[in-house]
Amino acid sequence: MYELVKKMLFSLSPERAHHITVRLLSILAHLPLMPNLLQWIYTYSHPSLEREVFGLKFKNPVGFAAGFDKNGDYYNVLNNFGFGFVEIGSVTPEPQPGNPRPRIFRLVEDDAVINRMGINNNGVKYTVGRLQKNPPKLIVGGNIAKNTKTPNEDAGKDYEKAFSLLYDYVDYFVVNVSCPNVKDLTDLQNLEATADIIDRLLALRRYFDDYRPILMKISPDISREHLDSLLDLMLISGIDGVVATNTTRSRDGLTTDPEKLAAIGNGGLSGAPLYEKSLETIRHIHEYTKGILPIIGVGGIMTPEQAKAMLDAGASLIQIYTGYIYNGPGYVKKILKYLVNNA
Repeated sequence: MYELVKKMLFSLSPERAHHITVRLLSILAHLPLMPNLLQWIYTYSHPSLEREVFGLKFKNPVGFAAGFDKNGDYYNVLNNFGFGFVEIGSVTPEPQPGNPRPRIFRLVEDDAVINRMGINNNGVKYTVGRLQKNPPKLIVGGNIAKNTKTPNEDAGKDYEKAFSLLYDYVDYFVVNVSCPNVKDLTDLQNLEATADIIDRLLALRRYFDDYRPILMKISPDISREHLDSLLDLMLISGIDGVVATNTTRSRDGLTTDPEKLAAIGNGGLSGAPLYEKSLETIRHIHEYTKGILPIIGVGGIMTPEQAKAMLDAGASLIQIYTGYIYNGPGYVKKILKYLVNNA
């Protein structure tokens, strides 16, 4: 059934297909009894799937990665499809339109997507309003970033603003300094800039009554030496975990026509070609930190076997996005059943 739906959606531009999909899901979720029916079809529960990570209790380890629900419009809808948690964002202090269209491209031959969305979102105040109006029915993470117009030397102030306004409405935070689709954002992964952002947020957190874990999202493209330096900083600072990894600028190993790739141009690559790079990064982080630093593994998980391999490599939780697009709404349930049957 989904193959037919996918064929129809893939005949449209990726961004148009996304808007149609989320609108349809929202309509279904508001029909009488439909949420119950969707949960009966697509959810799966088992005691062995439950996880407690950085002080939060997850009903299962499979989450939806940031980028799908940019503004906090669909997290409760996604709860009907079996996810253990949803990460919204990236959210910036002020609204921003992102990069010009077209800005998403499917590489069907490679089970991949290239995007250069540019962190388009409605701003943190909009997202807070959505969370106030629709209390989450599952764990929600808040992925935060700086506005594109904000110079890097002032980036810390943007992260502070998004963090403080969103604090009472999400369960954990992810600091995005690794998106390749915003000019100079990845420069914030240098030690001095990262340390400044971490210090600001850890200091700000002391003023709140409740504890919210803070994680850093890293790029798969940084060197091992650079990664180890960041990990040392995270271990010393007391940051709560790491999300590995973001999309990649690399085009290595693709079967897509080089002329098509040249026409697409820059952007972050997600999907199957990213998997091995993300898996090796997770394995390295786990070994380097001796398992002290919890990891959310994300990047190219296209099969239930790959999901398990990422957890076996040291991830405490995993996230999917491109794999969900290619595999359809039953994908989470397939992963969860596989994890239970192959524990």
